[in-house]
Amino acid sequence: MNHSILRFFLALVAILILTQCVASPQRRIERNPQLFNQLSAGDRQLVISGVIREGMNPDAVFLAWGRPDQVTVGTSRGKEIESWAYVGERPVRTYSMNMGFGYGGWGMGGCGPCGWGGSPFMGGGPFMGGGPAVMYVPYTAGVVEFTRGRVTRWSATPR
Repeated sequence: MNHSILRFFLALVAILILTQCVASPQRRIERNPQLFNQLSAGDRQLVISGVIREGMNPDAVFLAWGRPDQVTVGTSRGKEIESWAYVGERPVRTYSMNMGFGYGGWGMGGCGPCGWGGSPFMGGGPFMGGGPAVMYVPYTAGVVEFTRGRVTRWSATPR
């Protein structure tokens, strides 16, 4: 098989897999048409745009923002409340530094083919390595509070 055809096929499969991981309001609407059709015309427009408002019901919020990462229940001023929290991840650039003994990350040692003075037959020597890295740090992307099945308060981190 030609390598360029194989690369194209693998890229296509990767794109298809990645697009399945992202759940947009449109995808949730397609999967839940009965929920969408029960909404008012104004709420349908907001949901399509991924926007919520005070007074929306949980189904509309689900269609607009998706399943919450955390649900908590409690009371406020004698009324039962339910809070939905959405978690996002932000990339943070870092610099990592690694040290140790044995075989390093490149070749058989961290500095040269055998580490610093190590022997390939004796397990290598001490090694050091490091470089730029990216970590993903979770943050609260949004919170929605419901009282009696309606949004009474919400907040979201600007995207």
